[in-house]
Amino acid sequence: MNPVAVQRIEAGVVAALAVVVTVAVGYPWWWLLVLFLAFDLSMLGYLRGPRAGAFCYNLGHSYALPALVGAVAVIAAALGDPIDWLGVLAVAWFFHIAVDRALGYGLKASEGFEHTHLGRIGKASRGHSRR
Repeated sequence: MNPVAVQRIEAGVVAALAVVVTVAVGYPWWWLLVLFLAFDLSMLGYLRGPRAGAFCYNLGHSYALPALVGAVAVIAAALGDPIDWLGVLAVAWFFHIAVDRALGYGLKASEGFEHTHLGRIGKASRGHSRR
């Protein structure tokens, strides 16, 4: 199977898991939708150019930061001082990244927004096959 297809399927599974976790811990699933676009504020880096834009976008669309936020939420809960909103934020962030990846929006290359680790998107994809 094509590695890009595998990554997109995996991302779909992560998105579904984020919904299950959100509901299982007692939060409404629609919180994921309420917070969904907040993480796209990282695209504002493109106002400074493609290099800064790719850096900011990738920082906001890498699983590392929501994992760190989630770890802080889990540690706080384990210490008896839960920070519920932090856990919701982490899961919503995972959900956002996973949905983006499932749709083919990968991490950006400094050549421009259309060049991702999952292939080209938008105008750059016309006439080019995905990897």
